[in-house]
Amino acid sequence: MKSLILLLVAMFTLSASLAQDAGYPGRKTYPTVNTFDTQKLNQLFDEVIIVDVRTAYEFDTLHINNAINVQLEDKDFSKRIKELESQGKPVVFYCNGHSCYKSYQACVKSQDANINNVFAYDSGVFDWARAHPDKATLLGQSPVDPARLISGDGLKKYLLKPKEFNAQINAQSVILDIREPKQRGLIELYPYRQENISLDEKRRLDRFLNGIKDSGKTLLVYDEAGKQVRWFQYYLQEKGITNYFFMEGGVKAFFKELKS
Repeated sequence: MKSLILLLVAMFTLSASLAQDAGYPGRKTYPTVNTFDTQKLNQLFDEVIIVDVRTAYEFDTLHINNAINVQLEDKDFSKRIKELESQGKPVVFYCNGHSCYKSYQACVKSQDANINNVFAYDSGVFDWARAHPDKATLLGQSPVDPARLISGDGLKKYLLKPKEFNAQINAQSVILDIREPKQRGLIELYPYRQENISLDEKRRLDRFLNGIKDSGKTLLVYDEAGKQVRWFQYYLQEKGITNYFFMEGGVKAFFKELKS
């Protein structure tokens, strides 16, 4: 009887664990990474060092209060994390959550550098902003108004497949490539027709968008893989620009569709 009870407890524990991990595919891929959930991070908010490992543009758009932006790709990443850990507090990494693996990768990268007091808040910045808007900042404003957080459907209605995107190109449209120069290289999808302005070129971007708004033309935007436009949409909304579309999947989807 005792053995049966222990077996049932073990089965229940395993079932609960699998259910908890179901929405977090990265947990299976990175089994050595310890995680924080939203409740735990909130409880220990002032007792940990929170590190945002996304791009500076994503951080400036939406971030957890008190977080420090150390991009995963920074060449001095491990050195900076070691300096932070020397303060004697656990380091908690976060990114966009659930299907974003950067928080796990930051933990692994730290572990490889013998920095072990690290954790991944893998629910990500969106879950946090909805749960604790008073401890999040959107476009420089805190607390965050949850109604301003763009849902998946809010983005989806502005997405066009590459073929549909091409069909929108005419005299009343303007094409904008927001990739970084290293992503763009020598490949432009619409040479002599598009504008090339990276997201970190804020002054150029402001001037360009003000001109678009005054012209009334349709803005057609693409990036490398369809991920940067998610954040650019907040900027467009702040500017009051509503006549725009994004290429779903970016350049990668363009060439994939071209091959097929």
